[in-house]
Amino acid sequence: MDVGIIGAGNIARAYFAYLTQAGHHARMWSPRGGAVARLGVTQDMVVTGAIEGRLRPKFAPDIATLAQAEVIVLALPATGHRFVIDALLPHLRAGQSVIFSAHLSFAALTLGQKLAARGLTLPVICWNTTAMTCKSAAPTHIRIGGLRKAVDVCTLPSGDVAGALALCEALFGLRFRDGGDLLDNALSNFNPQTHLAMALCNLTRIETGETWHQNSLMTPSVARLLTALDAERMAIARGFGREVRSQLAGVEDMATMFRARVEAGTDPLGPTDSETRYITEDVPFGLVPLARLAAISGVSAPLTQSGIDILSACHGRDYAALNDLMPDLGSPAFETLTMLSPLRT
Repeated sequence: MDVGIIGAGNIARAYFAYLTQAGHHARMWSPRGGAVARLGVTQDMVVTGAIEGRLRPKFAPDIATLAQAEVIVLALPATGHRFVIDALLPHLRAGQSVIFSAHLSFAALTLGQKLAARGLTLPVICWNTTAMTCKSAAPTHIRIGGLRKAVDVCTLPSGDVAGALALCEALFGLRFRDGGDLLDNALSNFNPQTHLAMALCNLTRIETGETWHQNSLMTPSVARLLTALDAERMAIARGFGREVRSQLAGVEDMATMFRARVEAGTDPLGPTDSETRYITEDVPFGLVPLARLAAISGVSAPLTQSGIDILSACHGRDYAALNDLMPDLGSPAFETLTMLSPLRT
């Protein structure tokens, strides 16, 4: 299958390696071009970890060329999604599919509304997380930490979920499951709450560039904060009559869960730059929509809102204002499109 990957960072390169080894024709395009310059176009890329190999990266010269692919995968931070949606839109055509990996801030709805204005209907597929994890040891060396055992999939309203699952499995294997609708997708993402707890409680380590390990430093205090954030997320879901999985499912407590990961040999290094995506992406595009959903449903989420406010104060910027994706979640049009109807008590 011909696959165009928008992005050239760690996850995009991991997808390129996986798809190429699986026999698909894949190439990447970087909106800013920085990652392409660092990676180079004449050097092989070394891949280690969950998959192994050495292969030559392939890049499209521009988005118009990349958009000729059958499937377009957005594999870049949500901070770049609005620019990419606007740049990609004129080149999309019937018969293509678009995958958001991973989906945040109802970006698929933004794309869907723009497609509707063009009179075009395409499968728009949303994952609640990435299909794999990946770190970069050097510009030409990536280490794929693991392939996800389960990725939740949803589509725009009235989308073909069965067809979306079949497409995802044809590309990335049997790791996908029906994740409900766009609201379920937004409420089922653990990453923003996890990254908030990690970043907020290790902020000076991040700012001073200290070497630290994420799972080892999920101490009981940090674990209690994460547990409370998880409870807020589930309460917001119940406010809409939804049930979502707890991050604690199947484990005794958060600290025990992360300690088990360390004992199993999984303990990635934490971020060492204050511009980490744990903050600059997950706060405006993960937590801000969650806080907005809490307000709509009438559910109190003080820790989620406080995390947004504290990190905004620490960085001297308004993270809520930096979200350029989120539609008006309170509008009747949004409620109709997403079947969004909070319980009224």
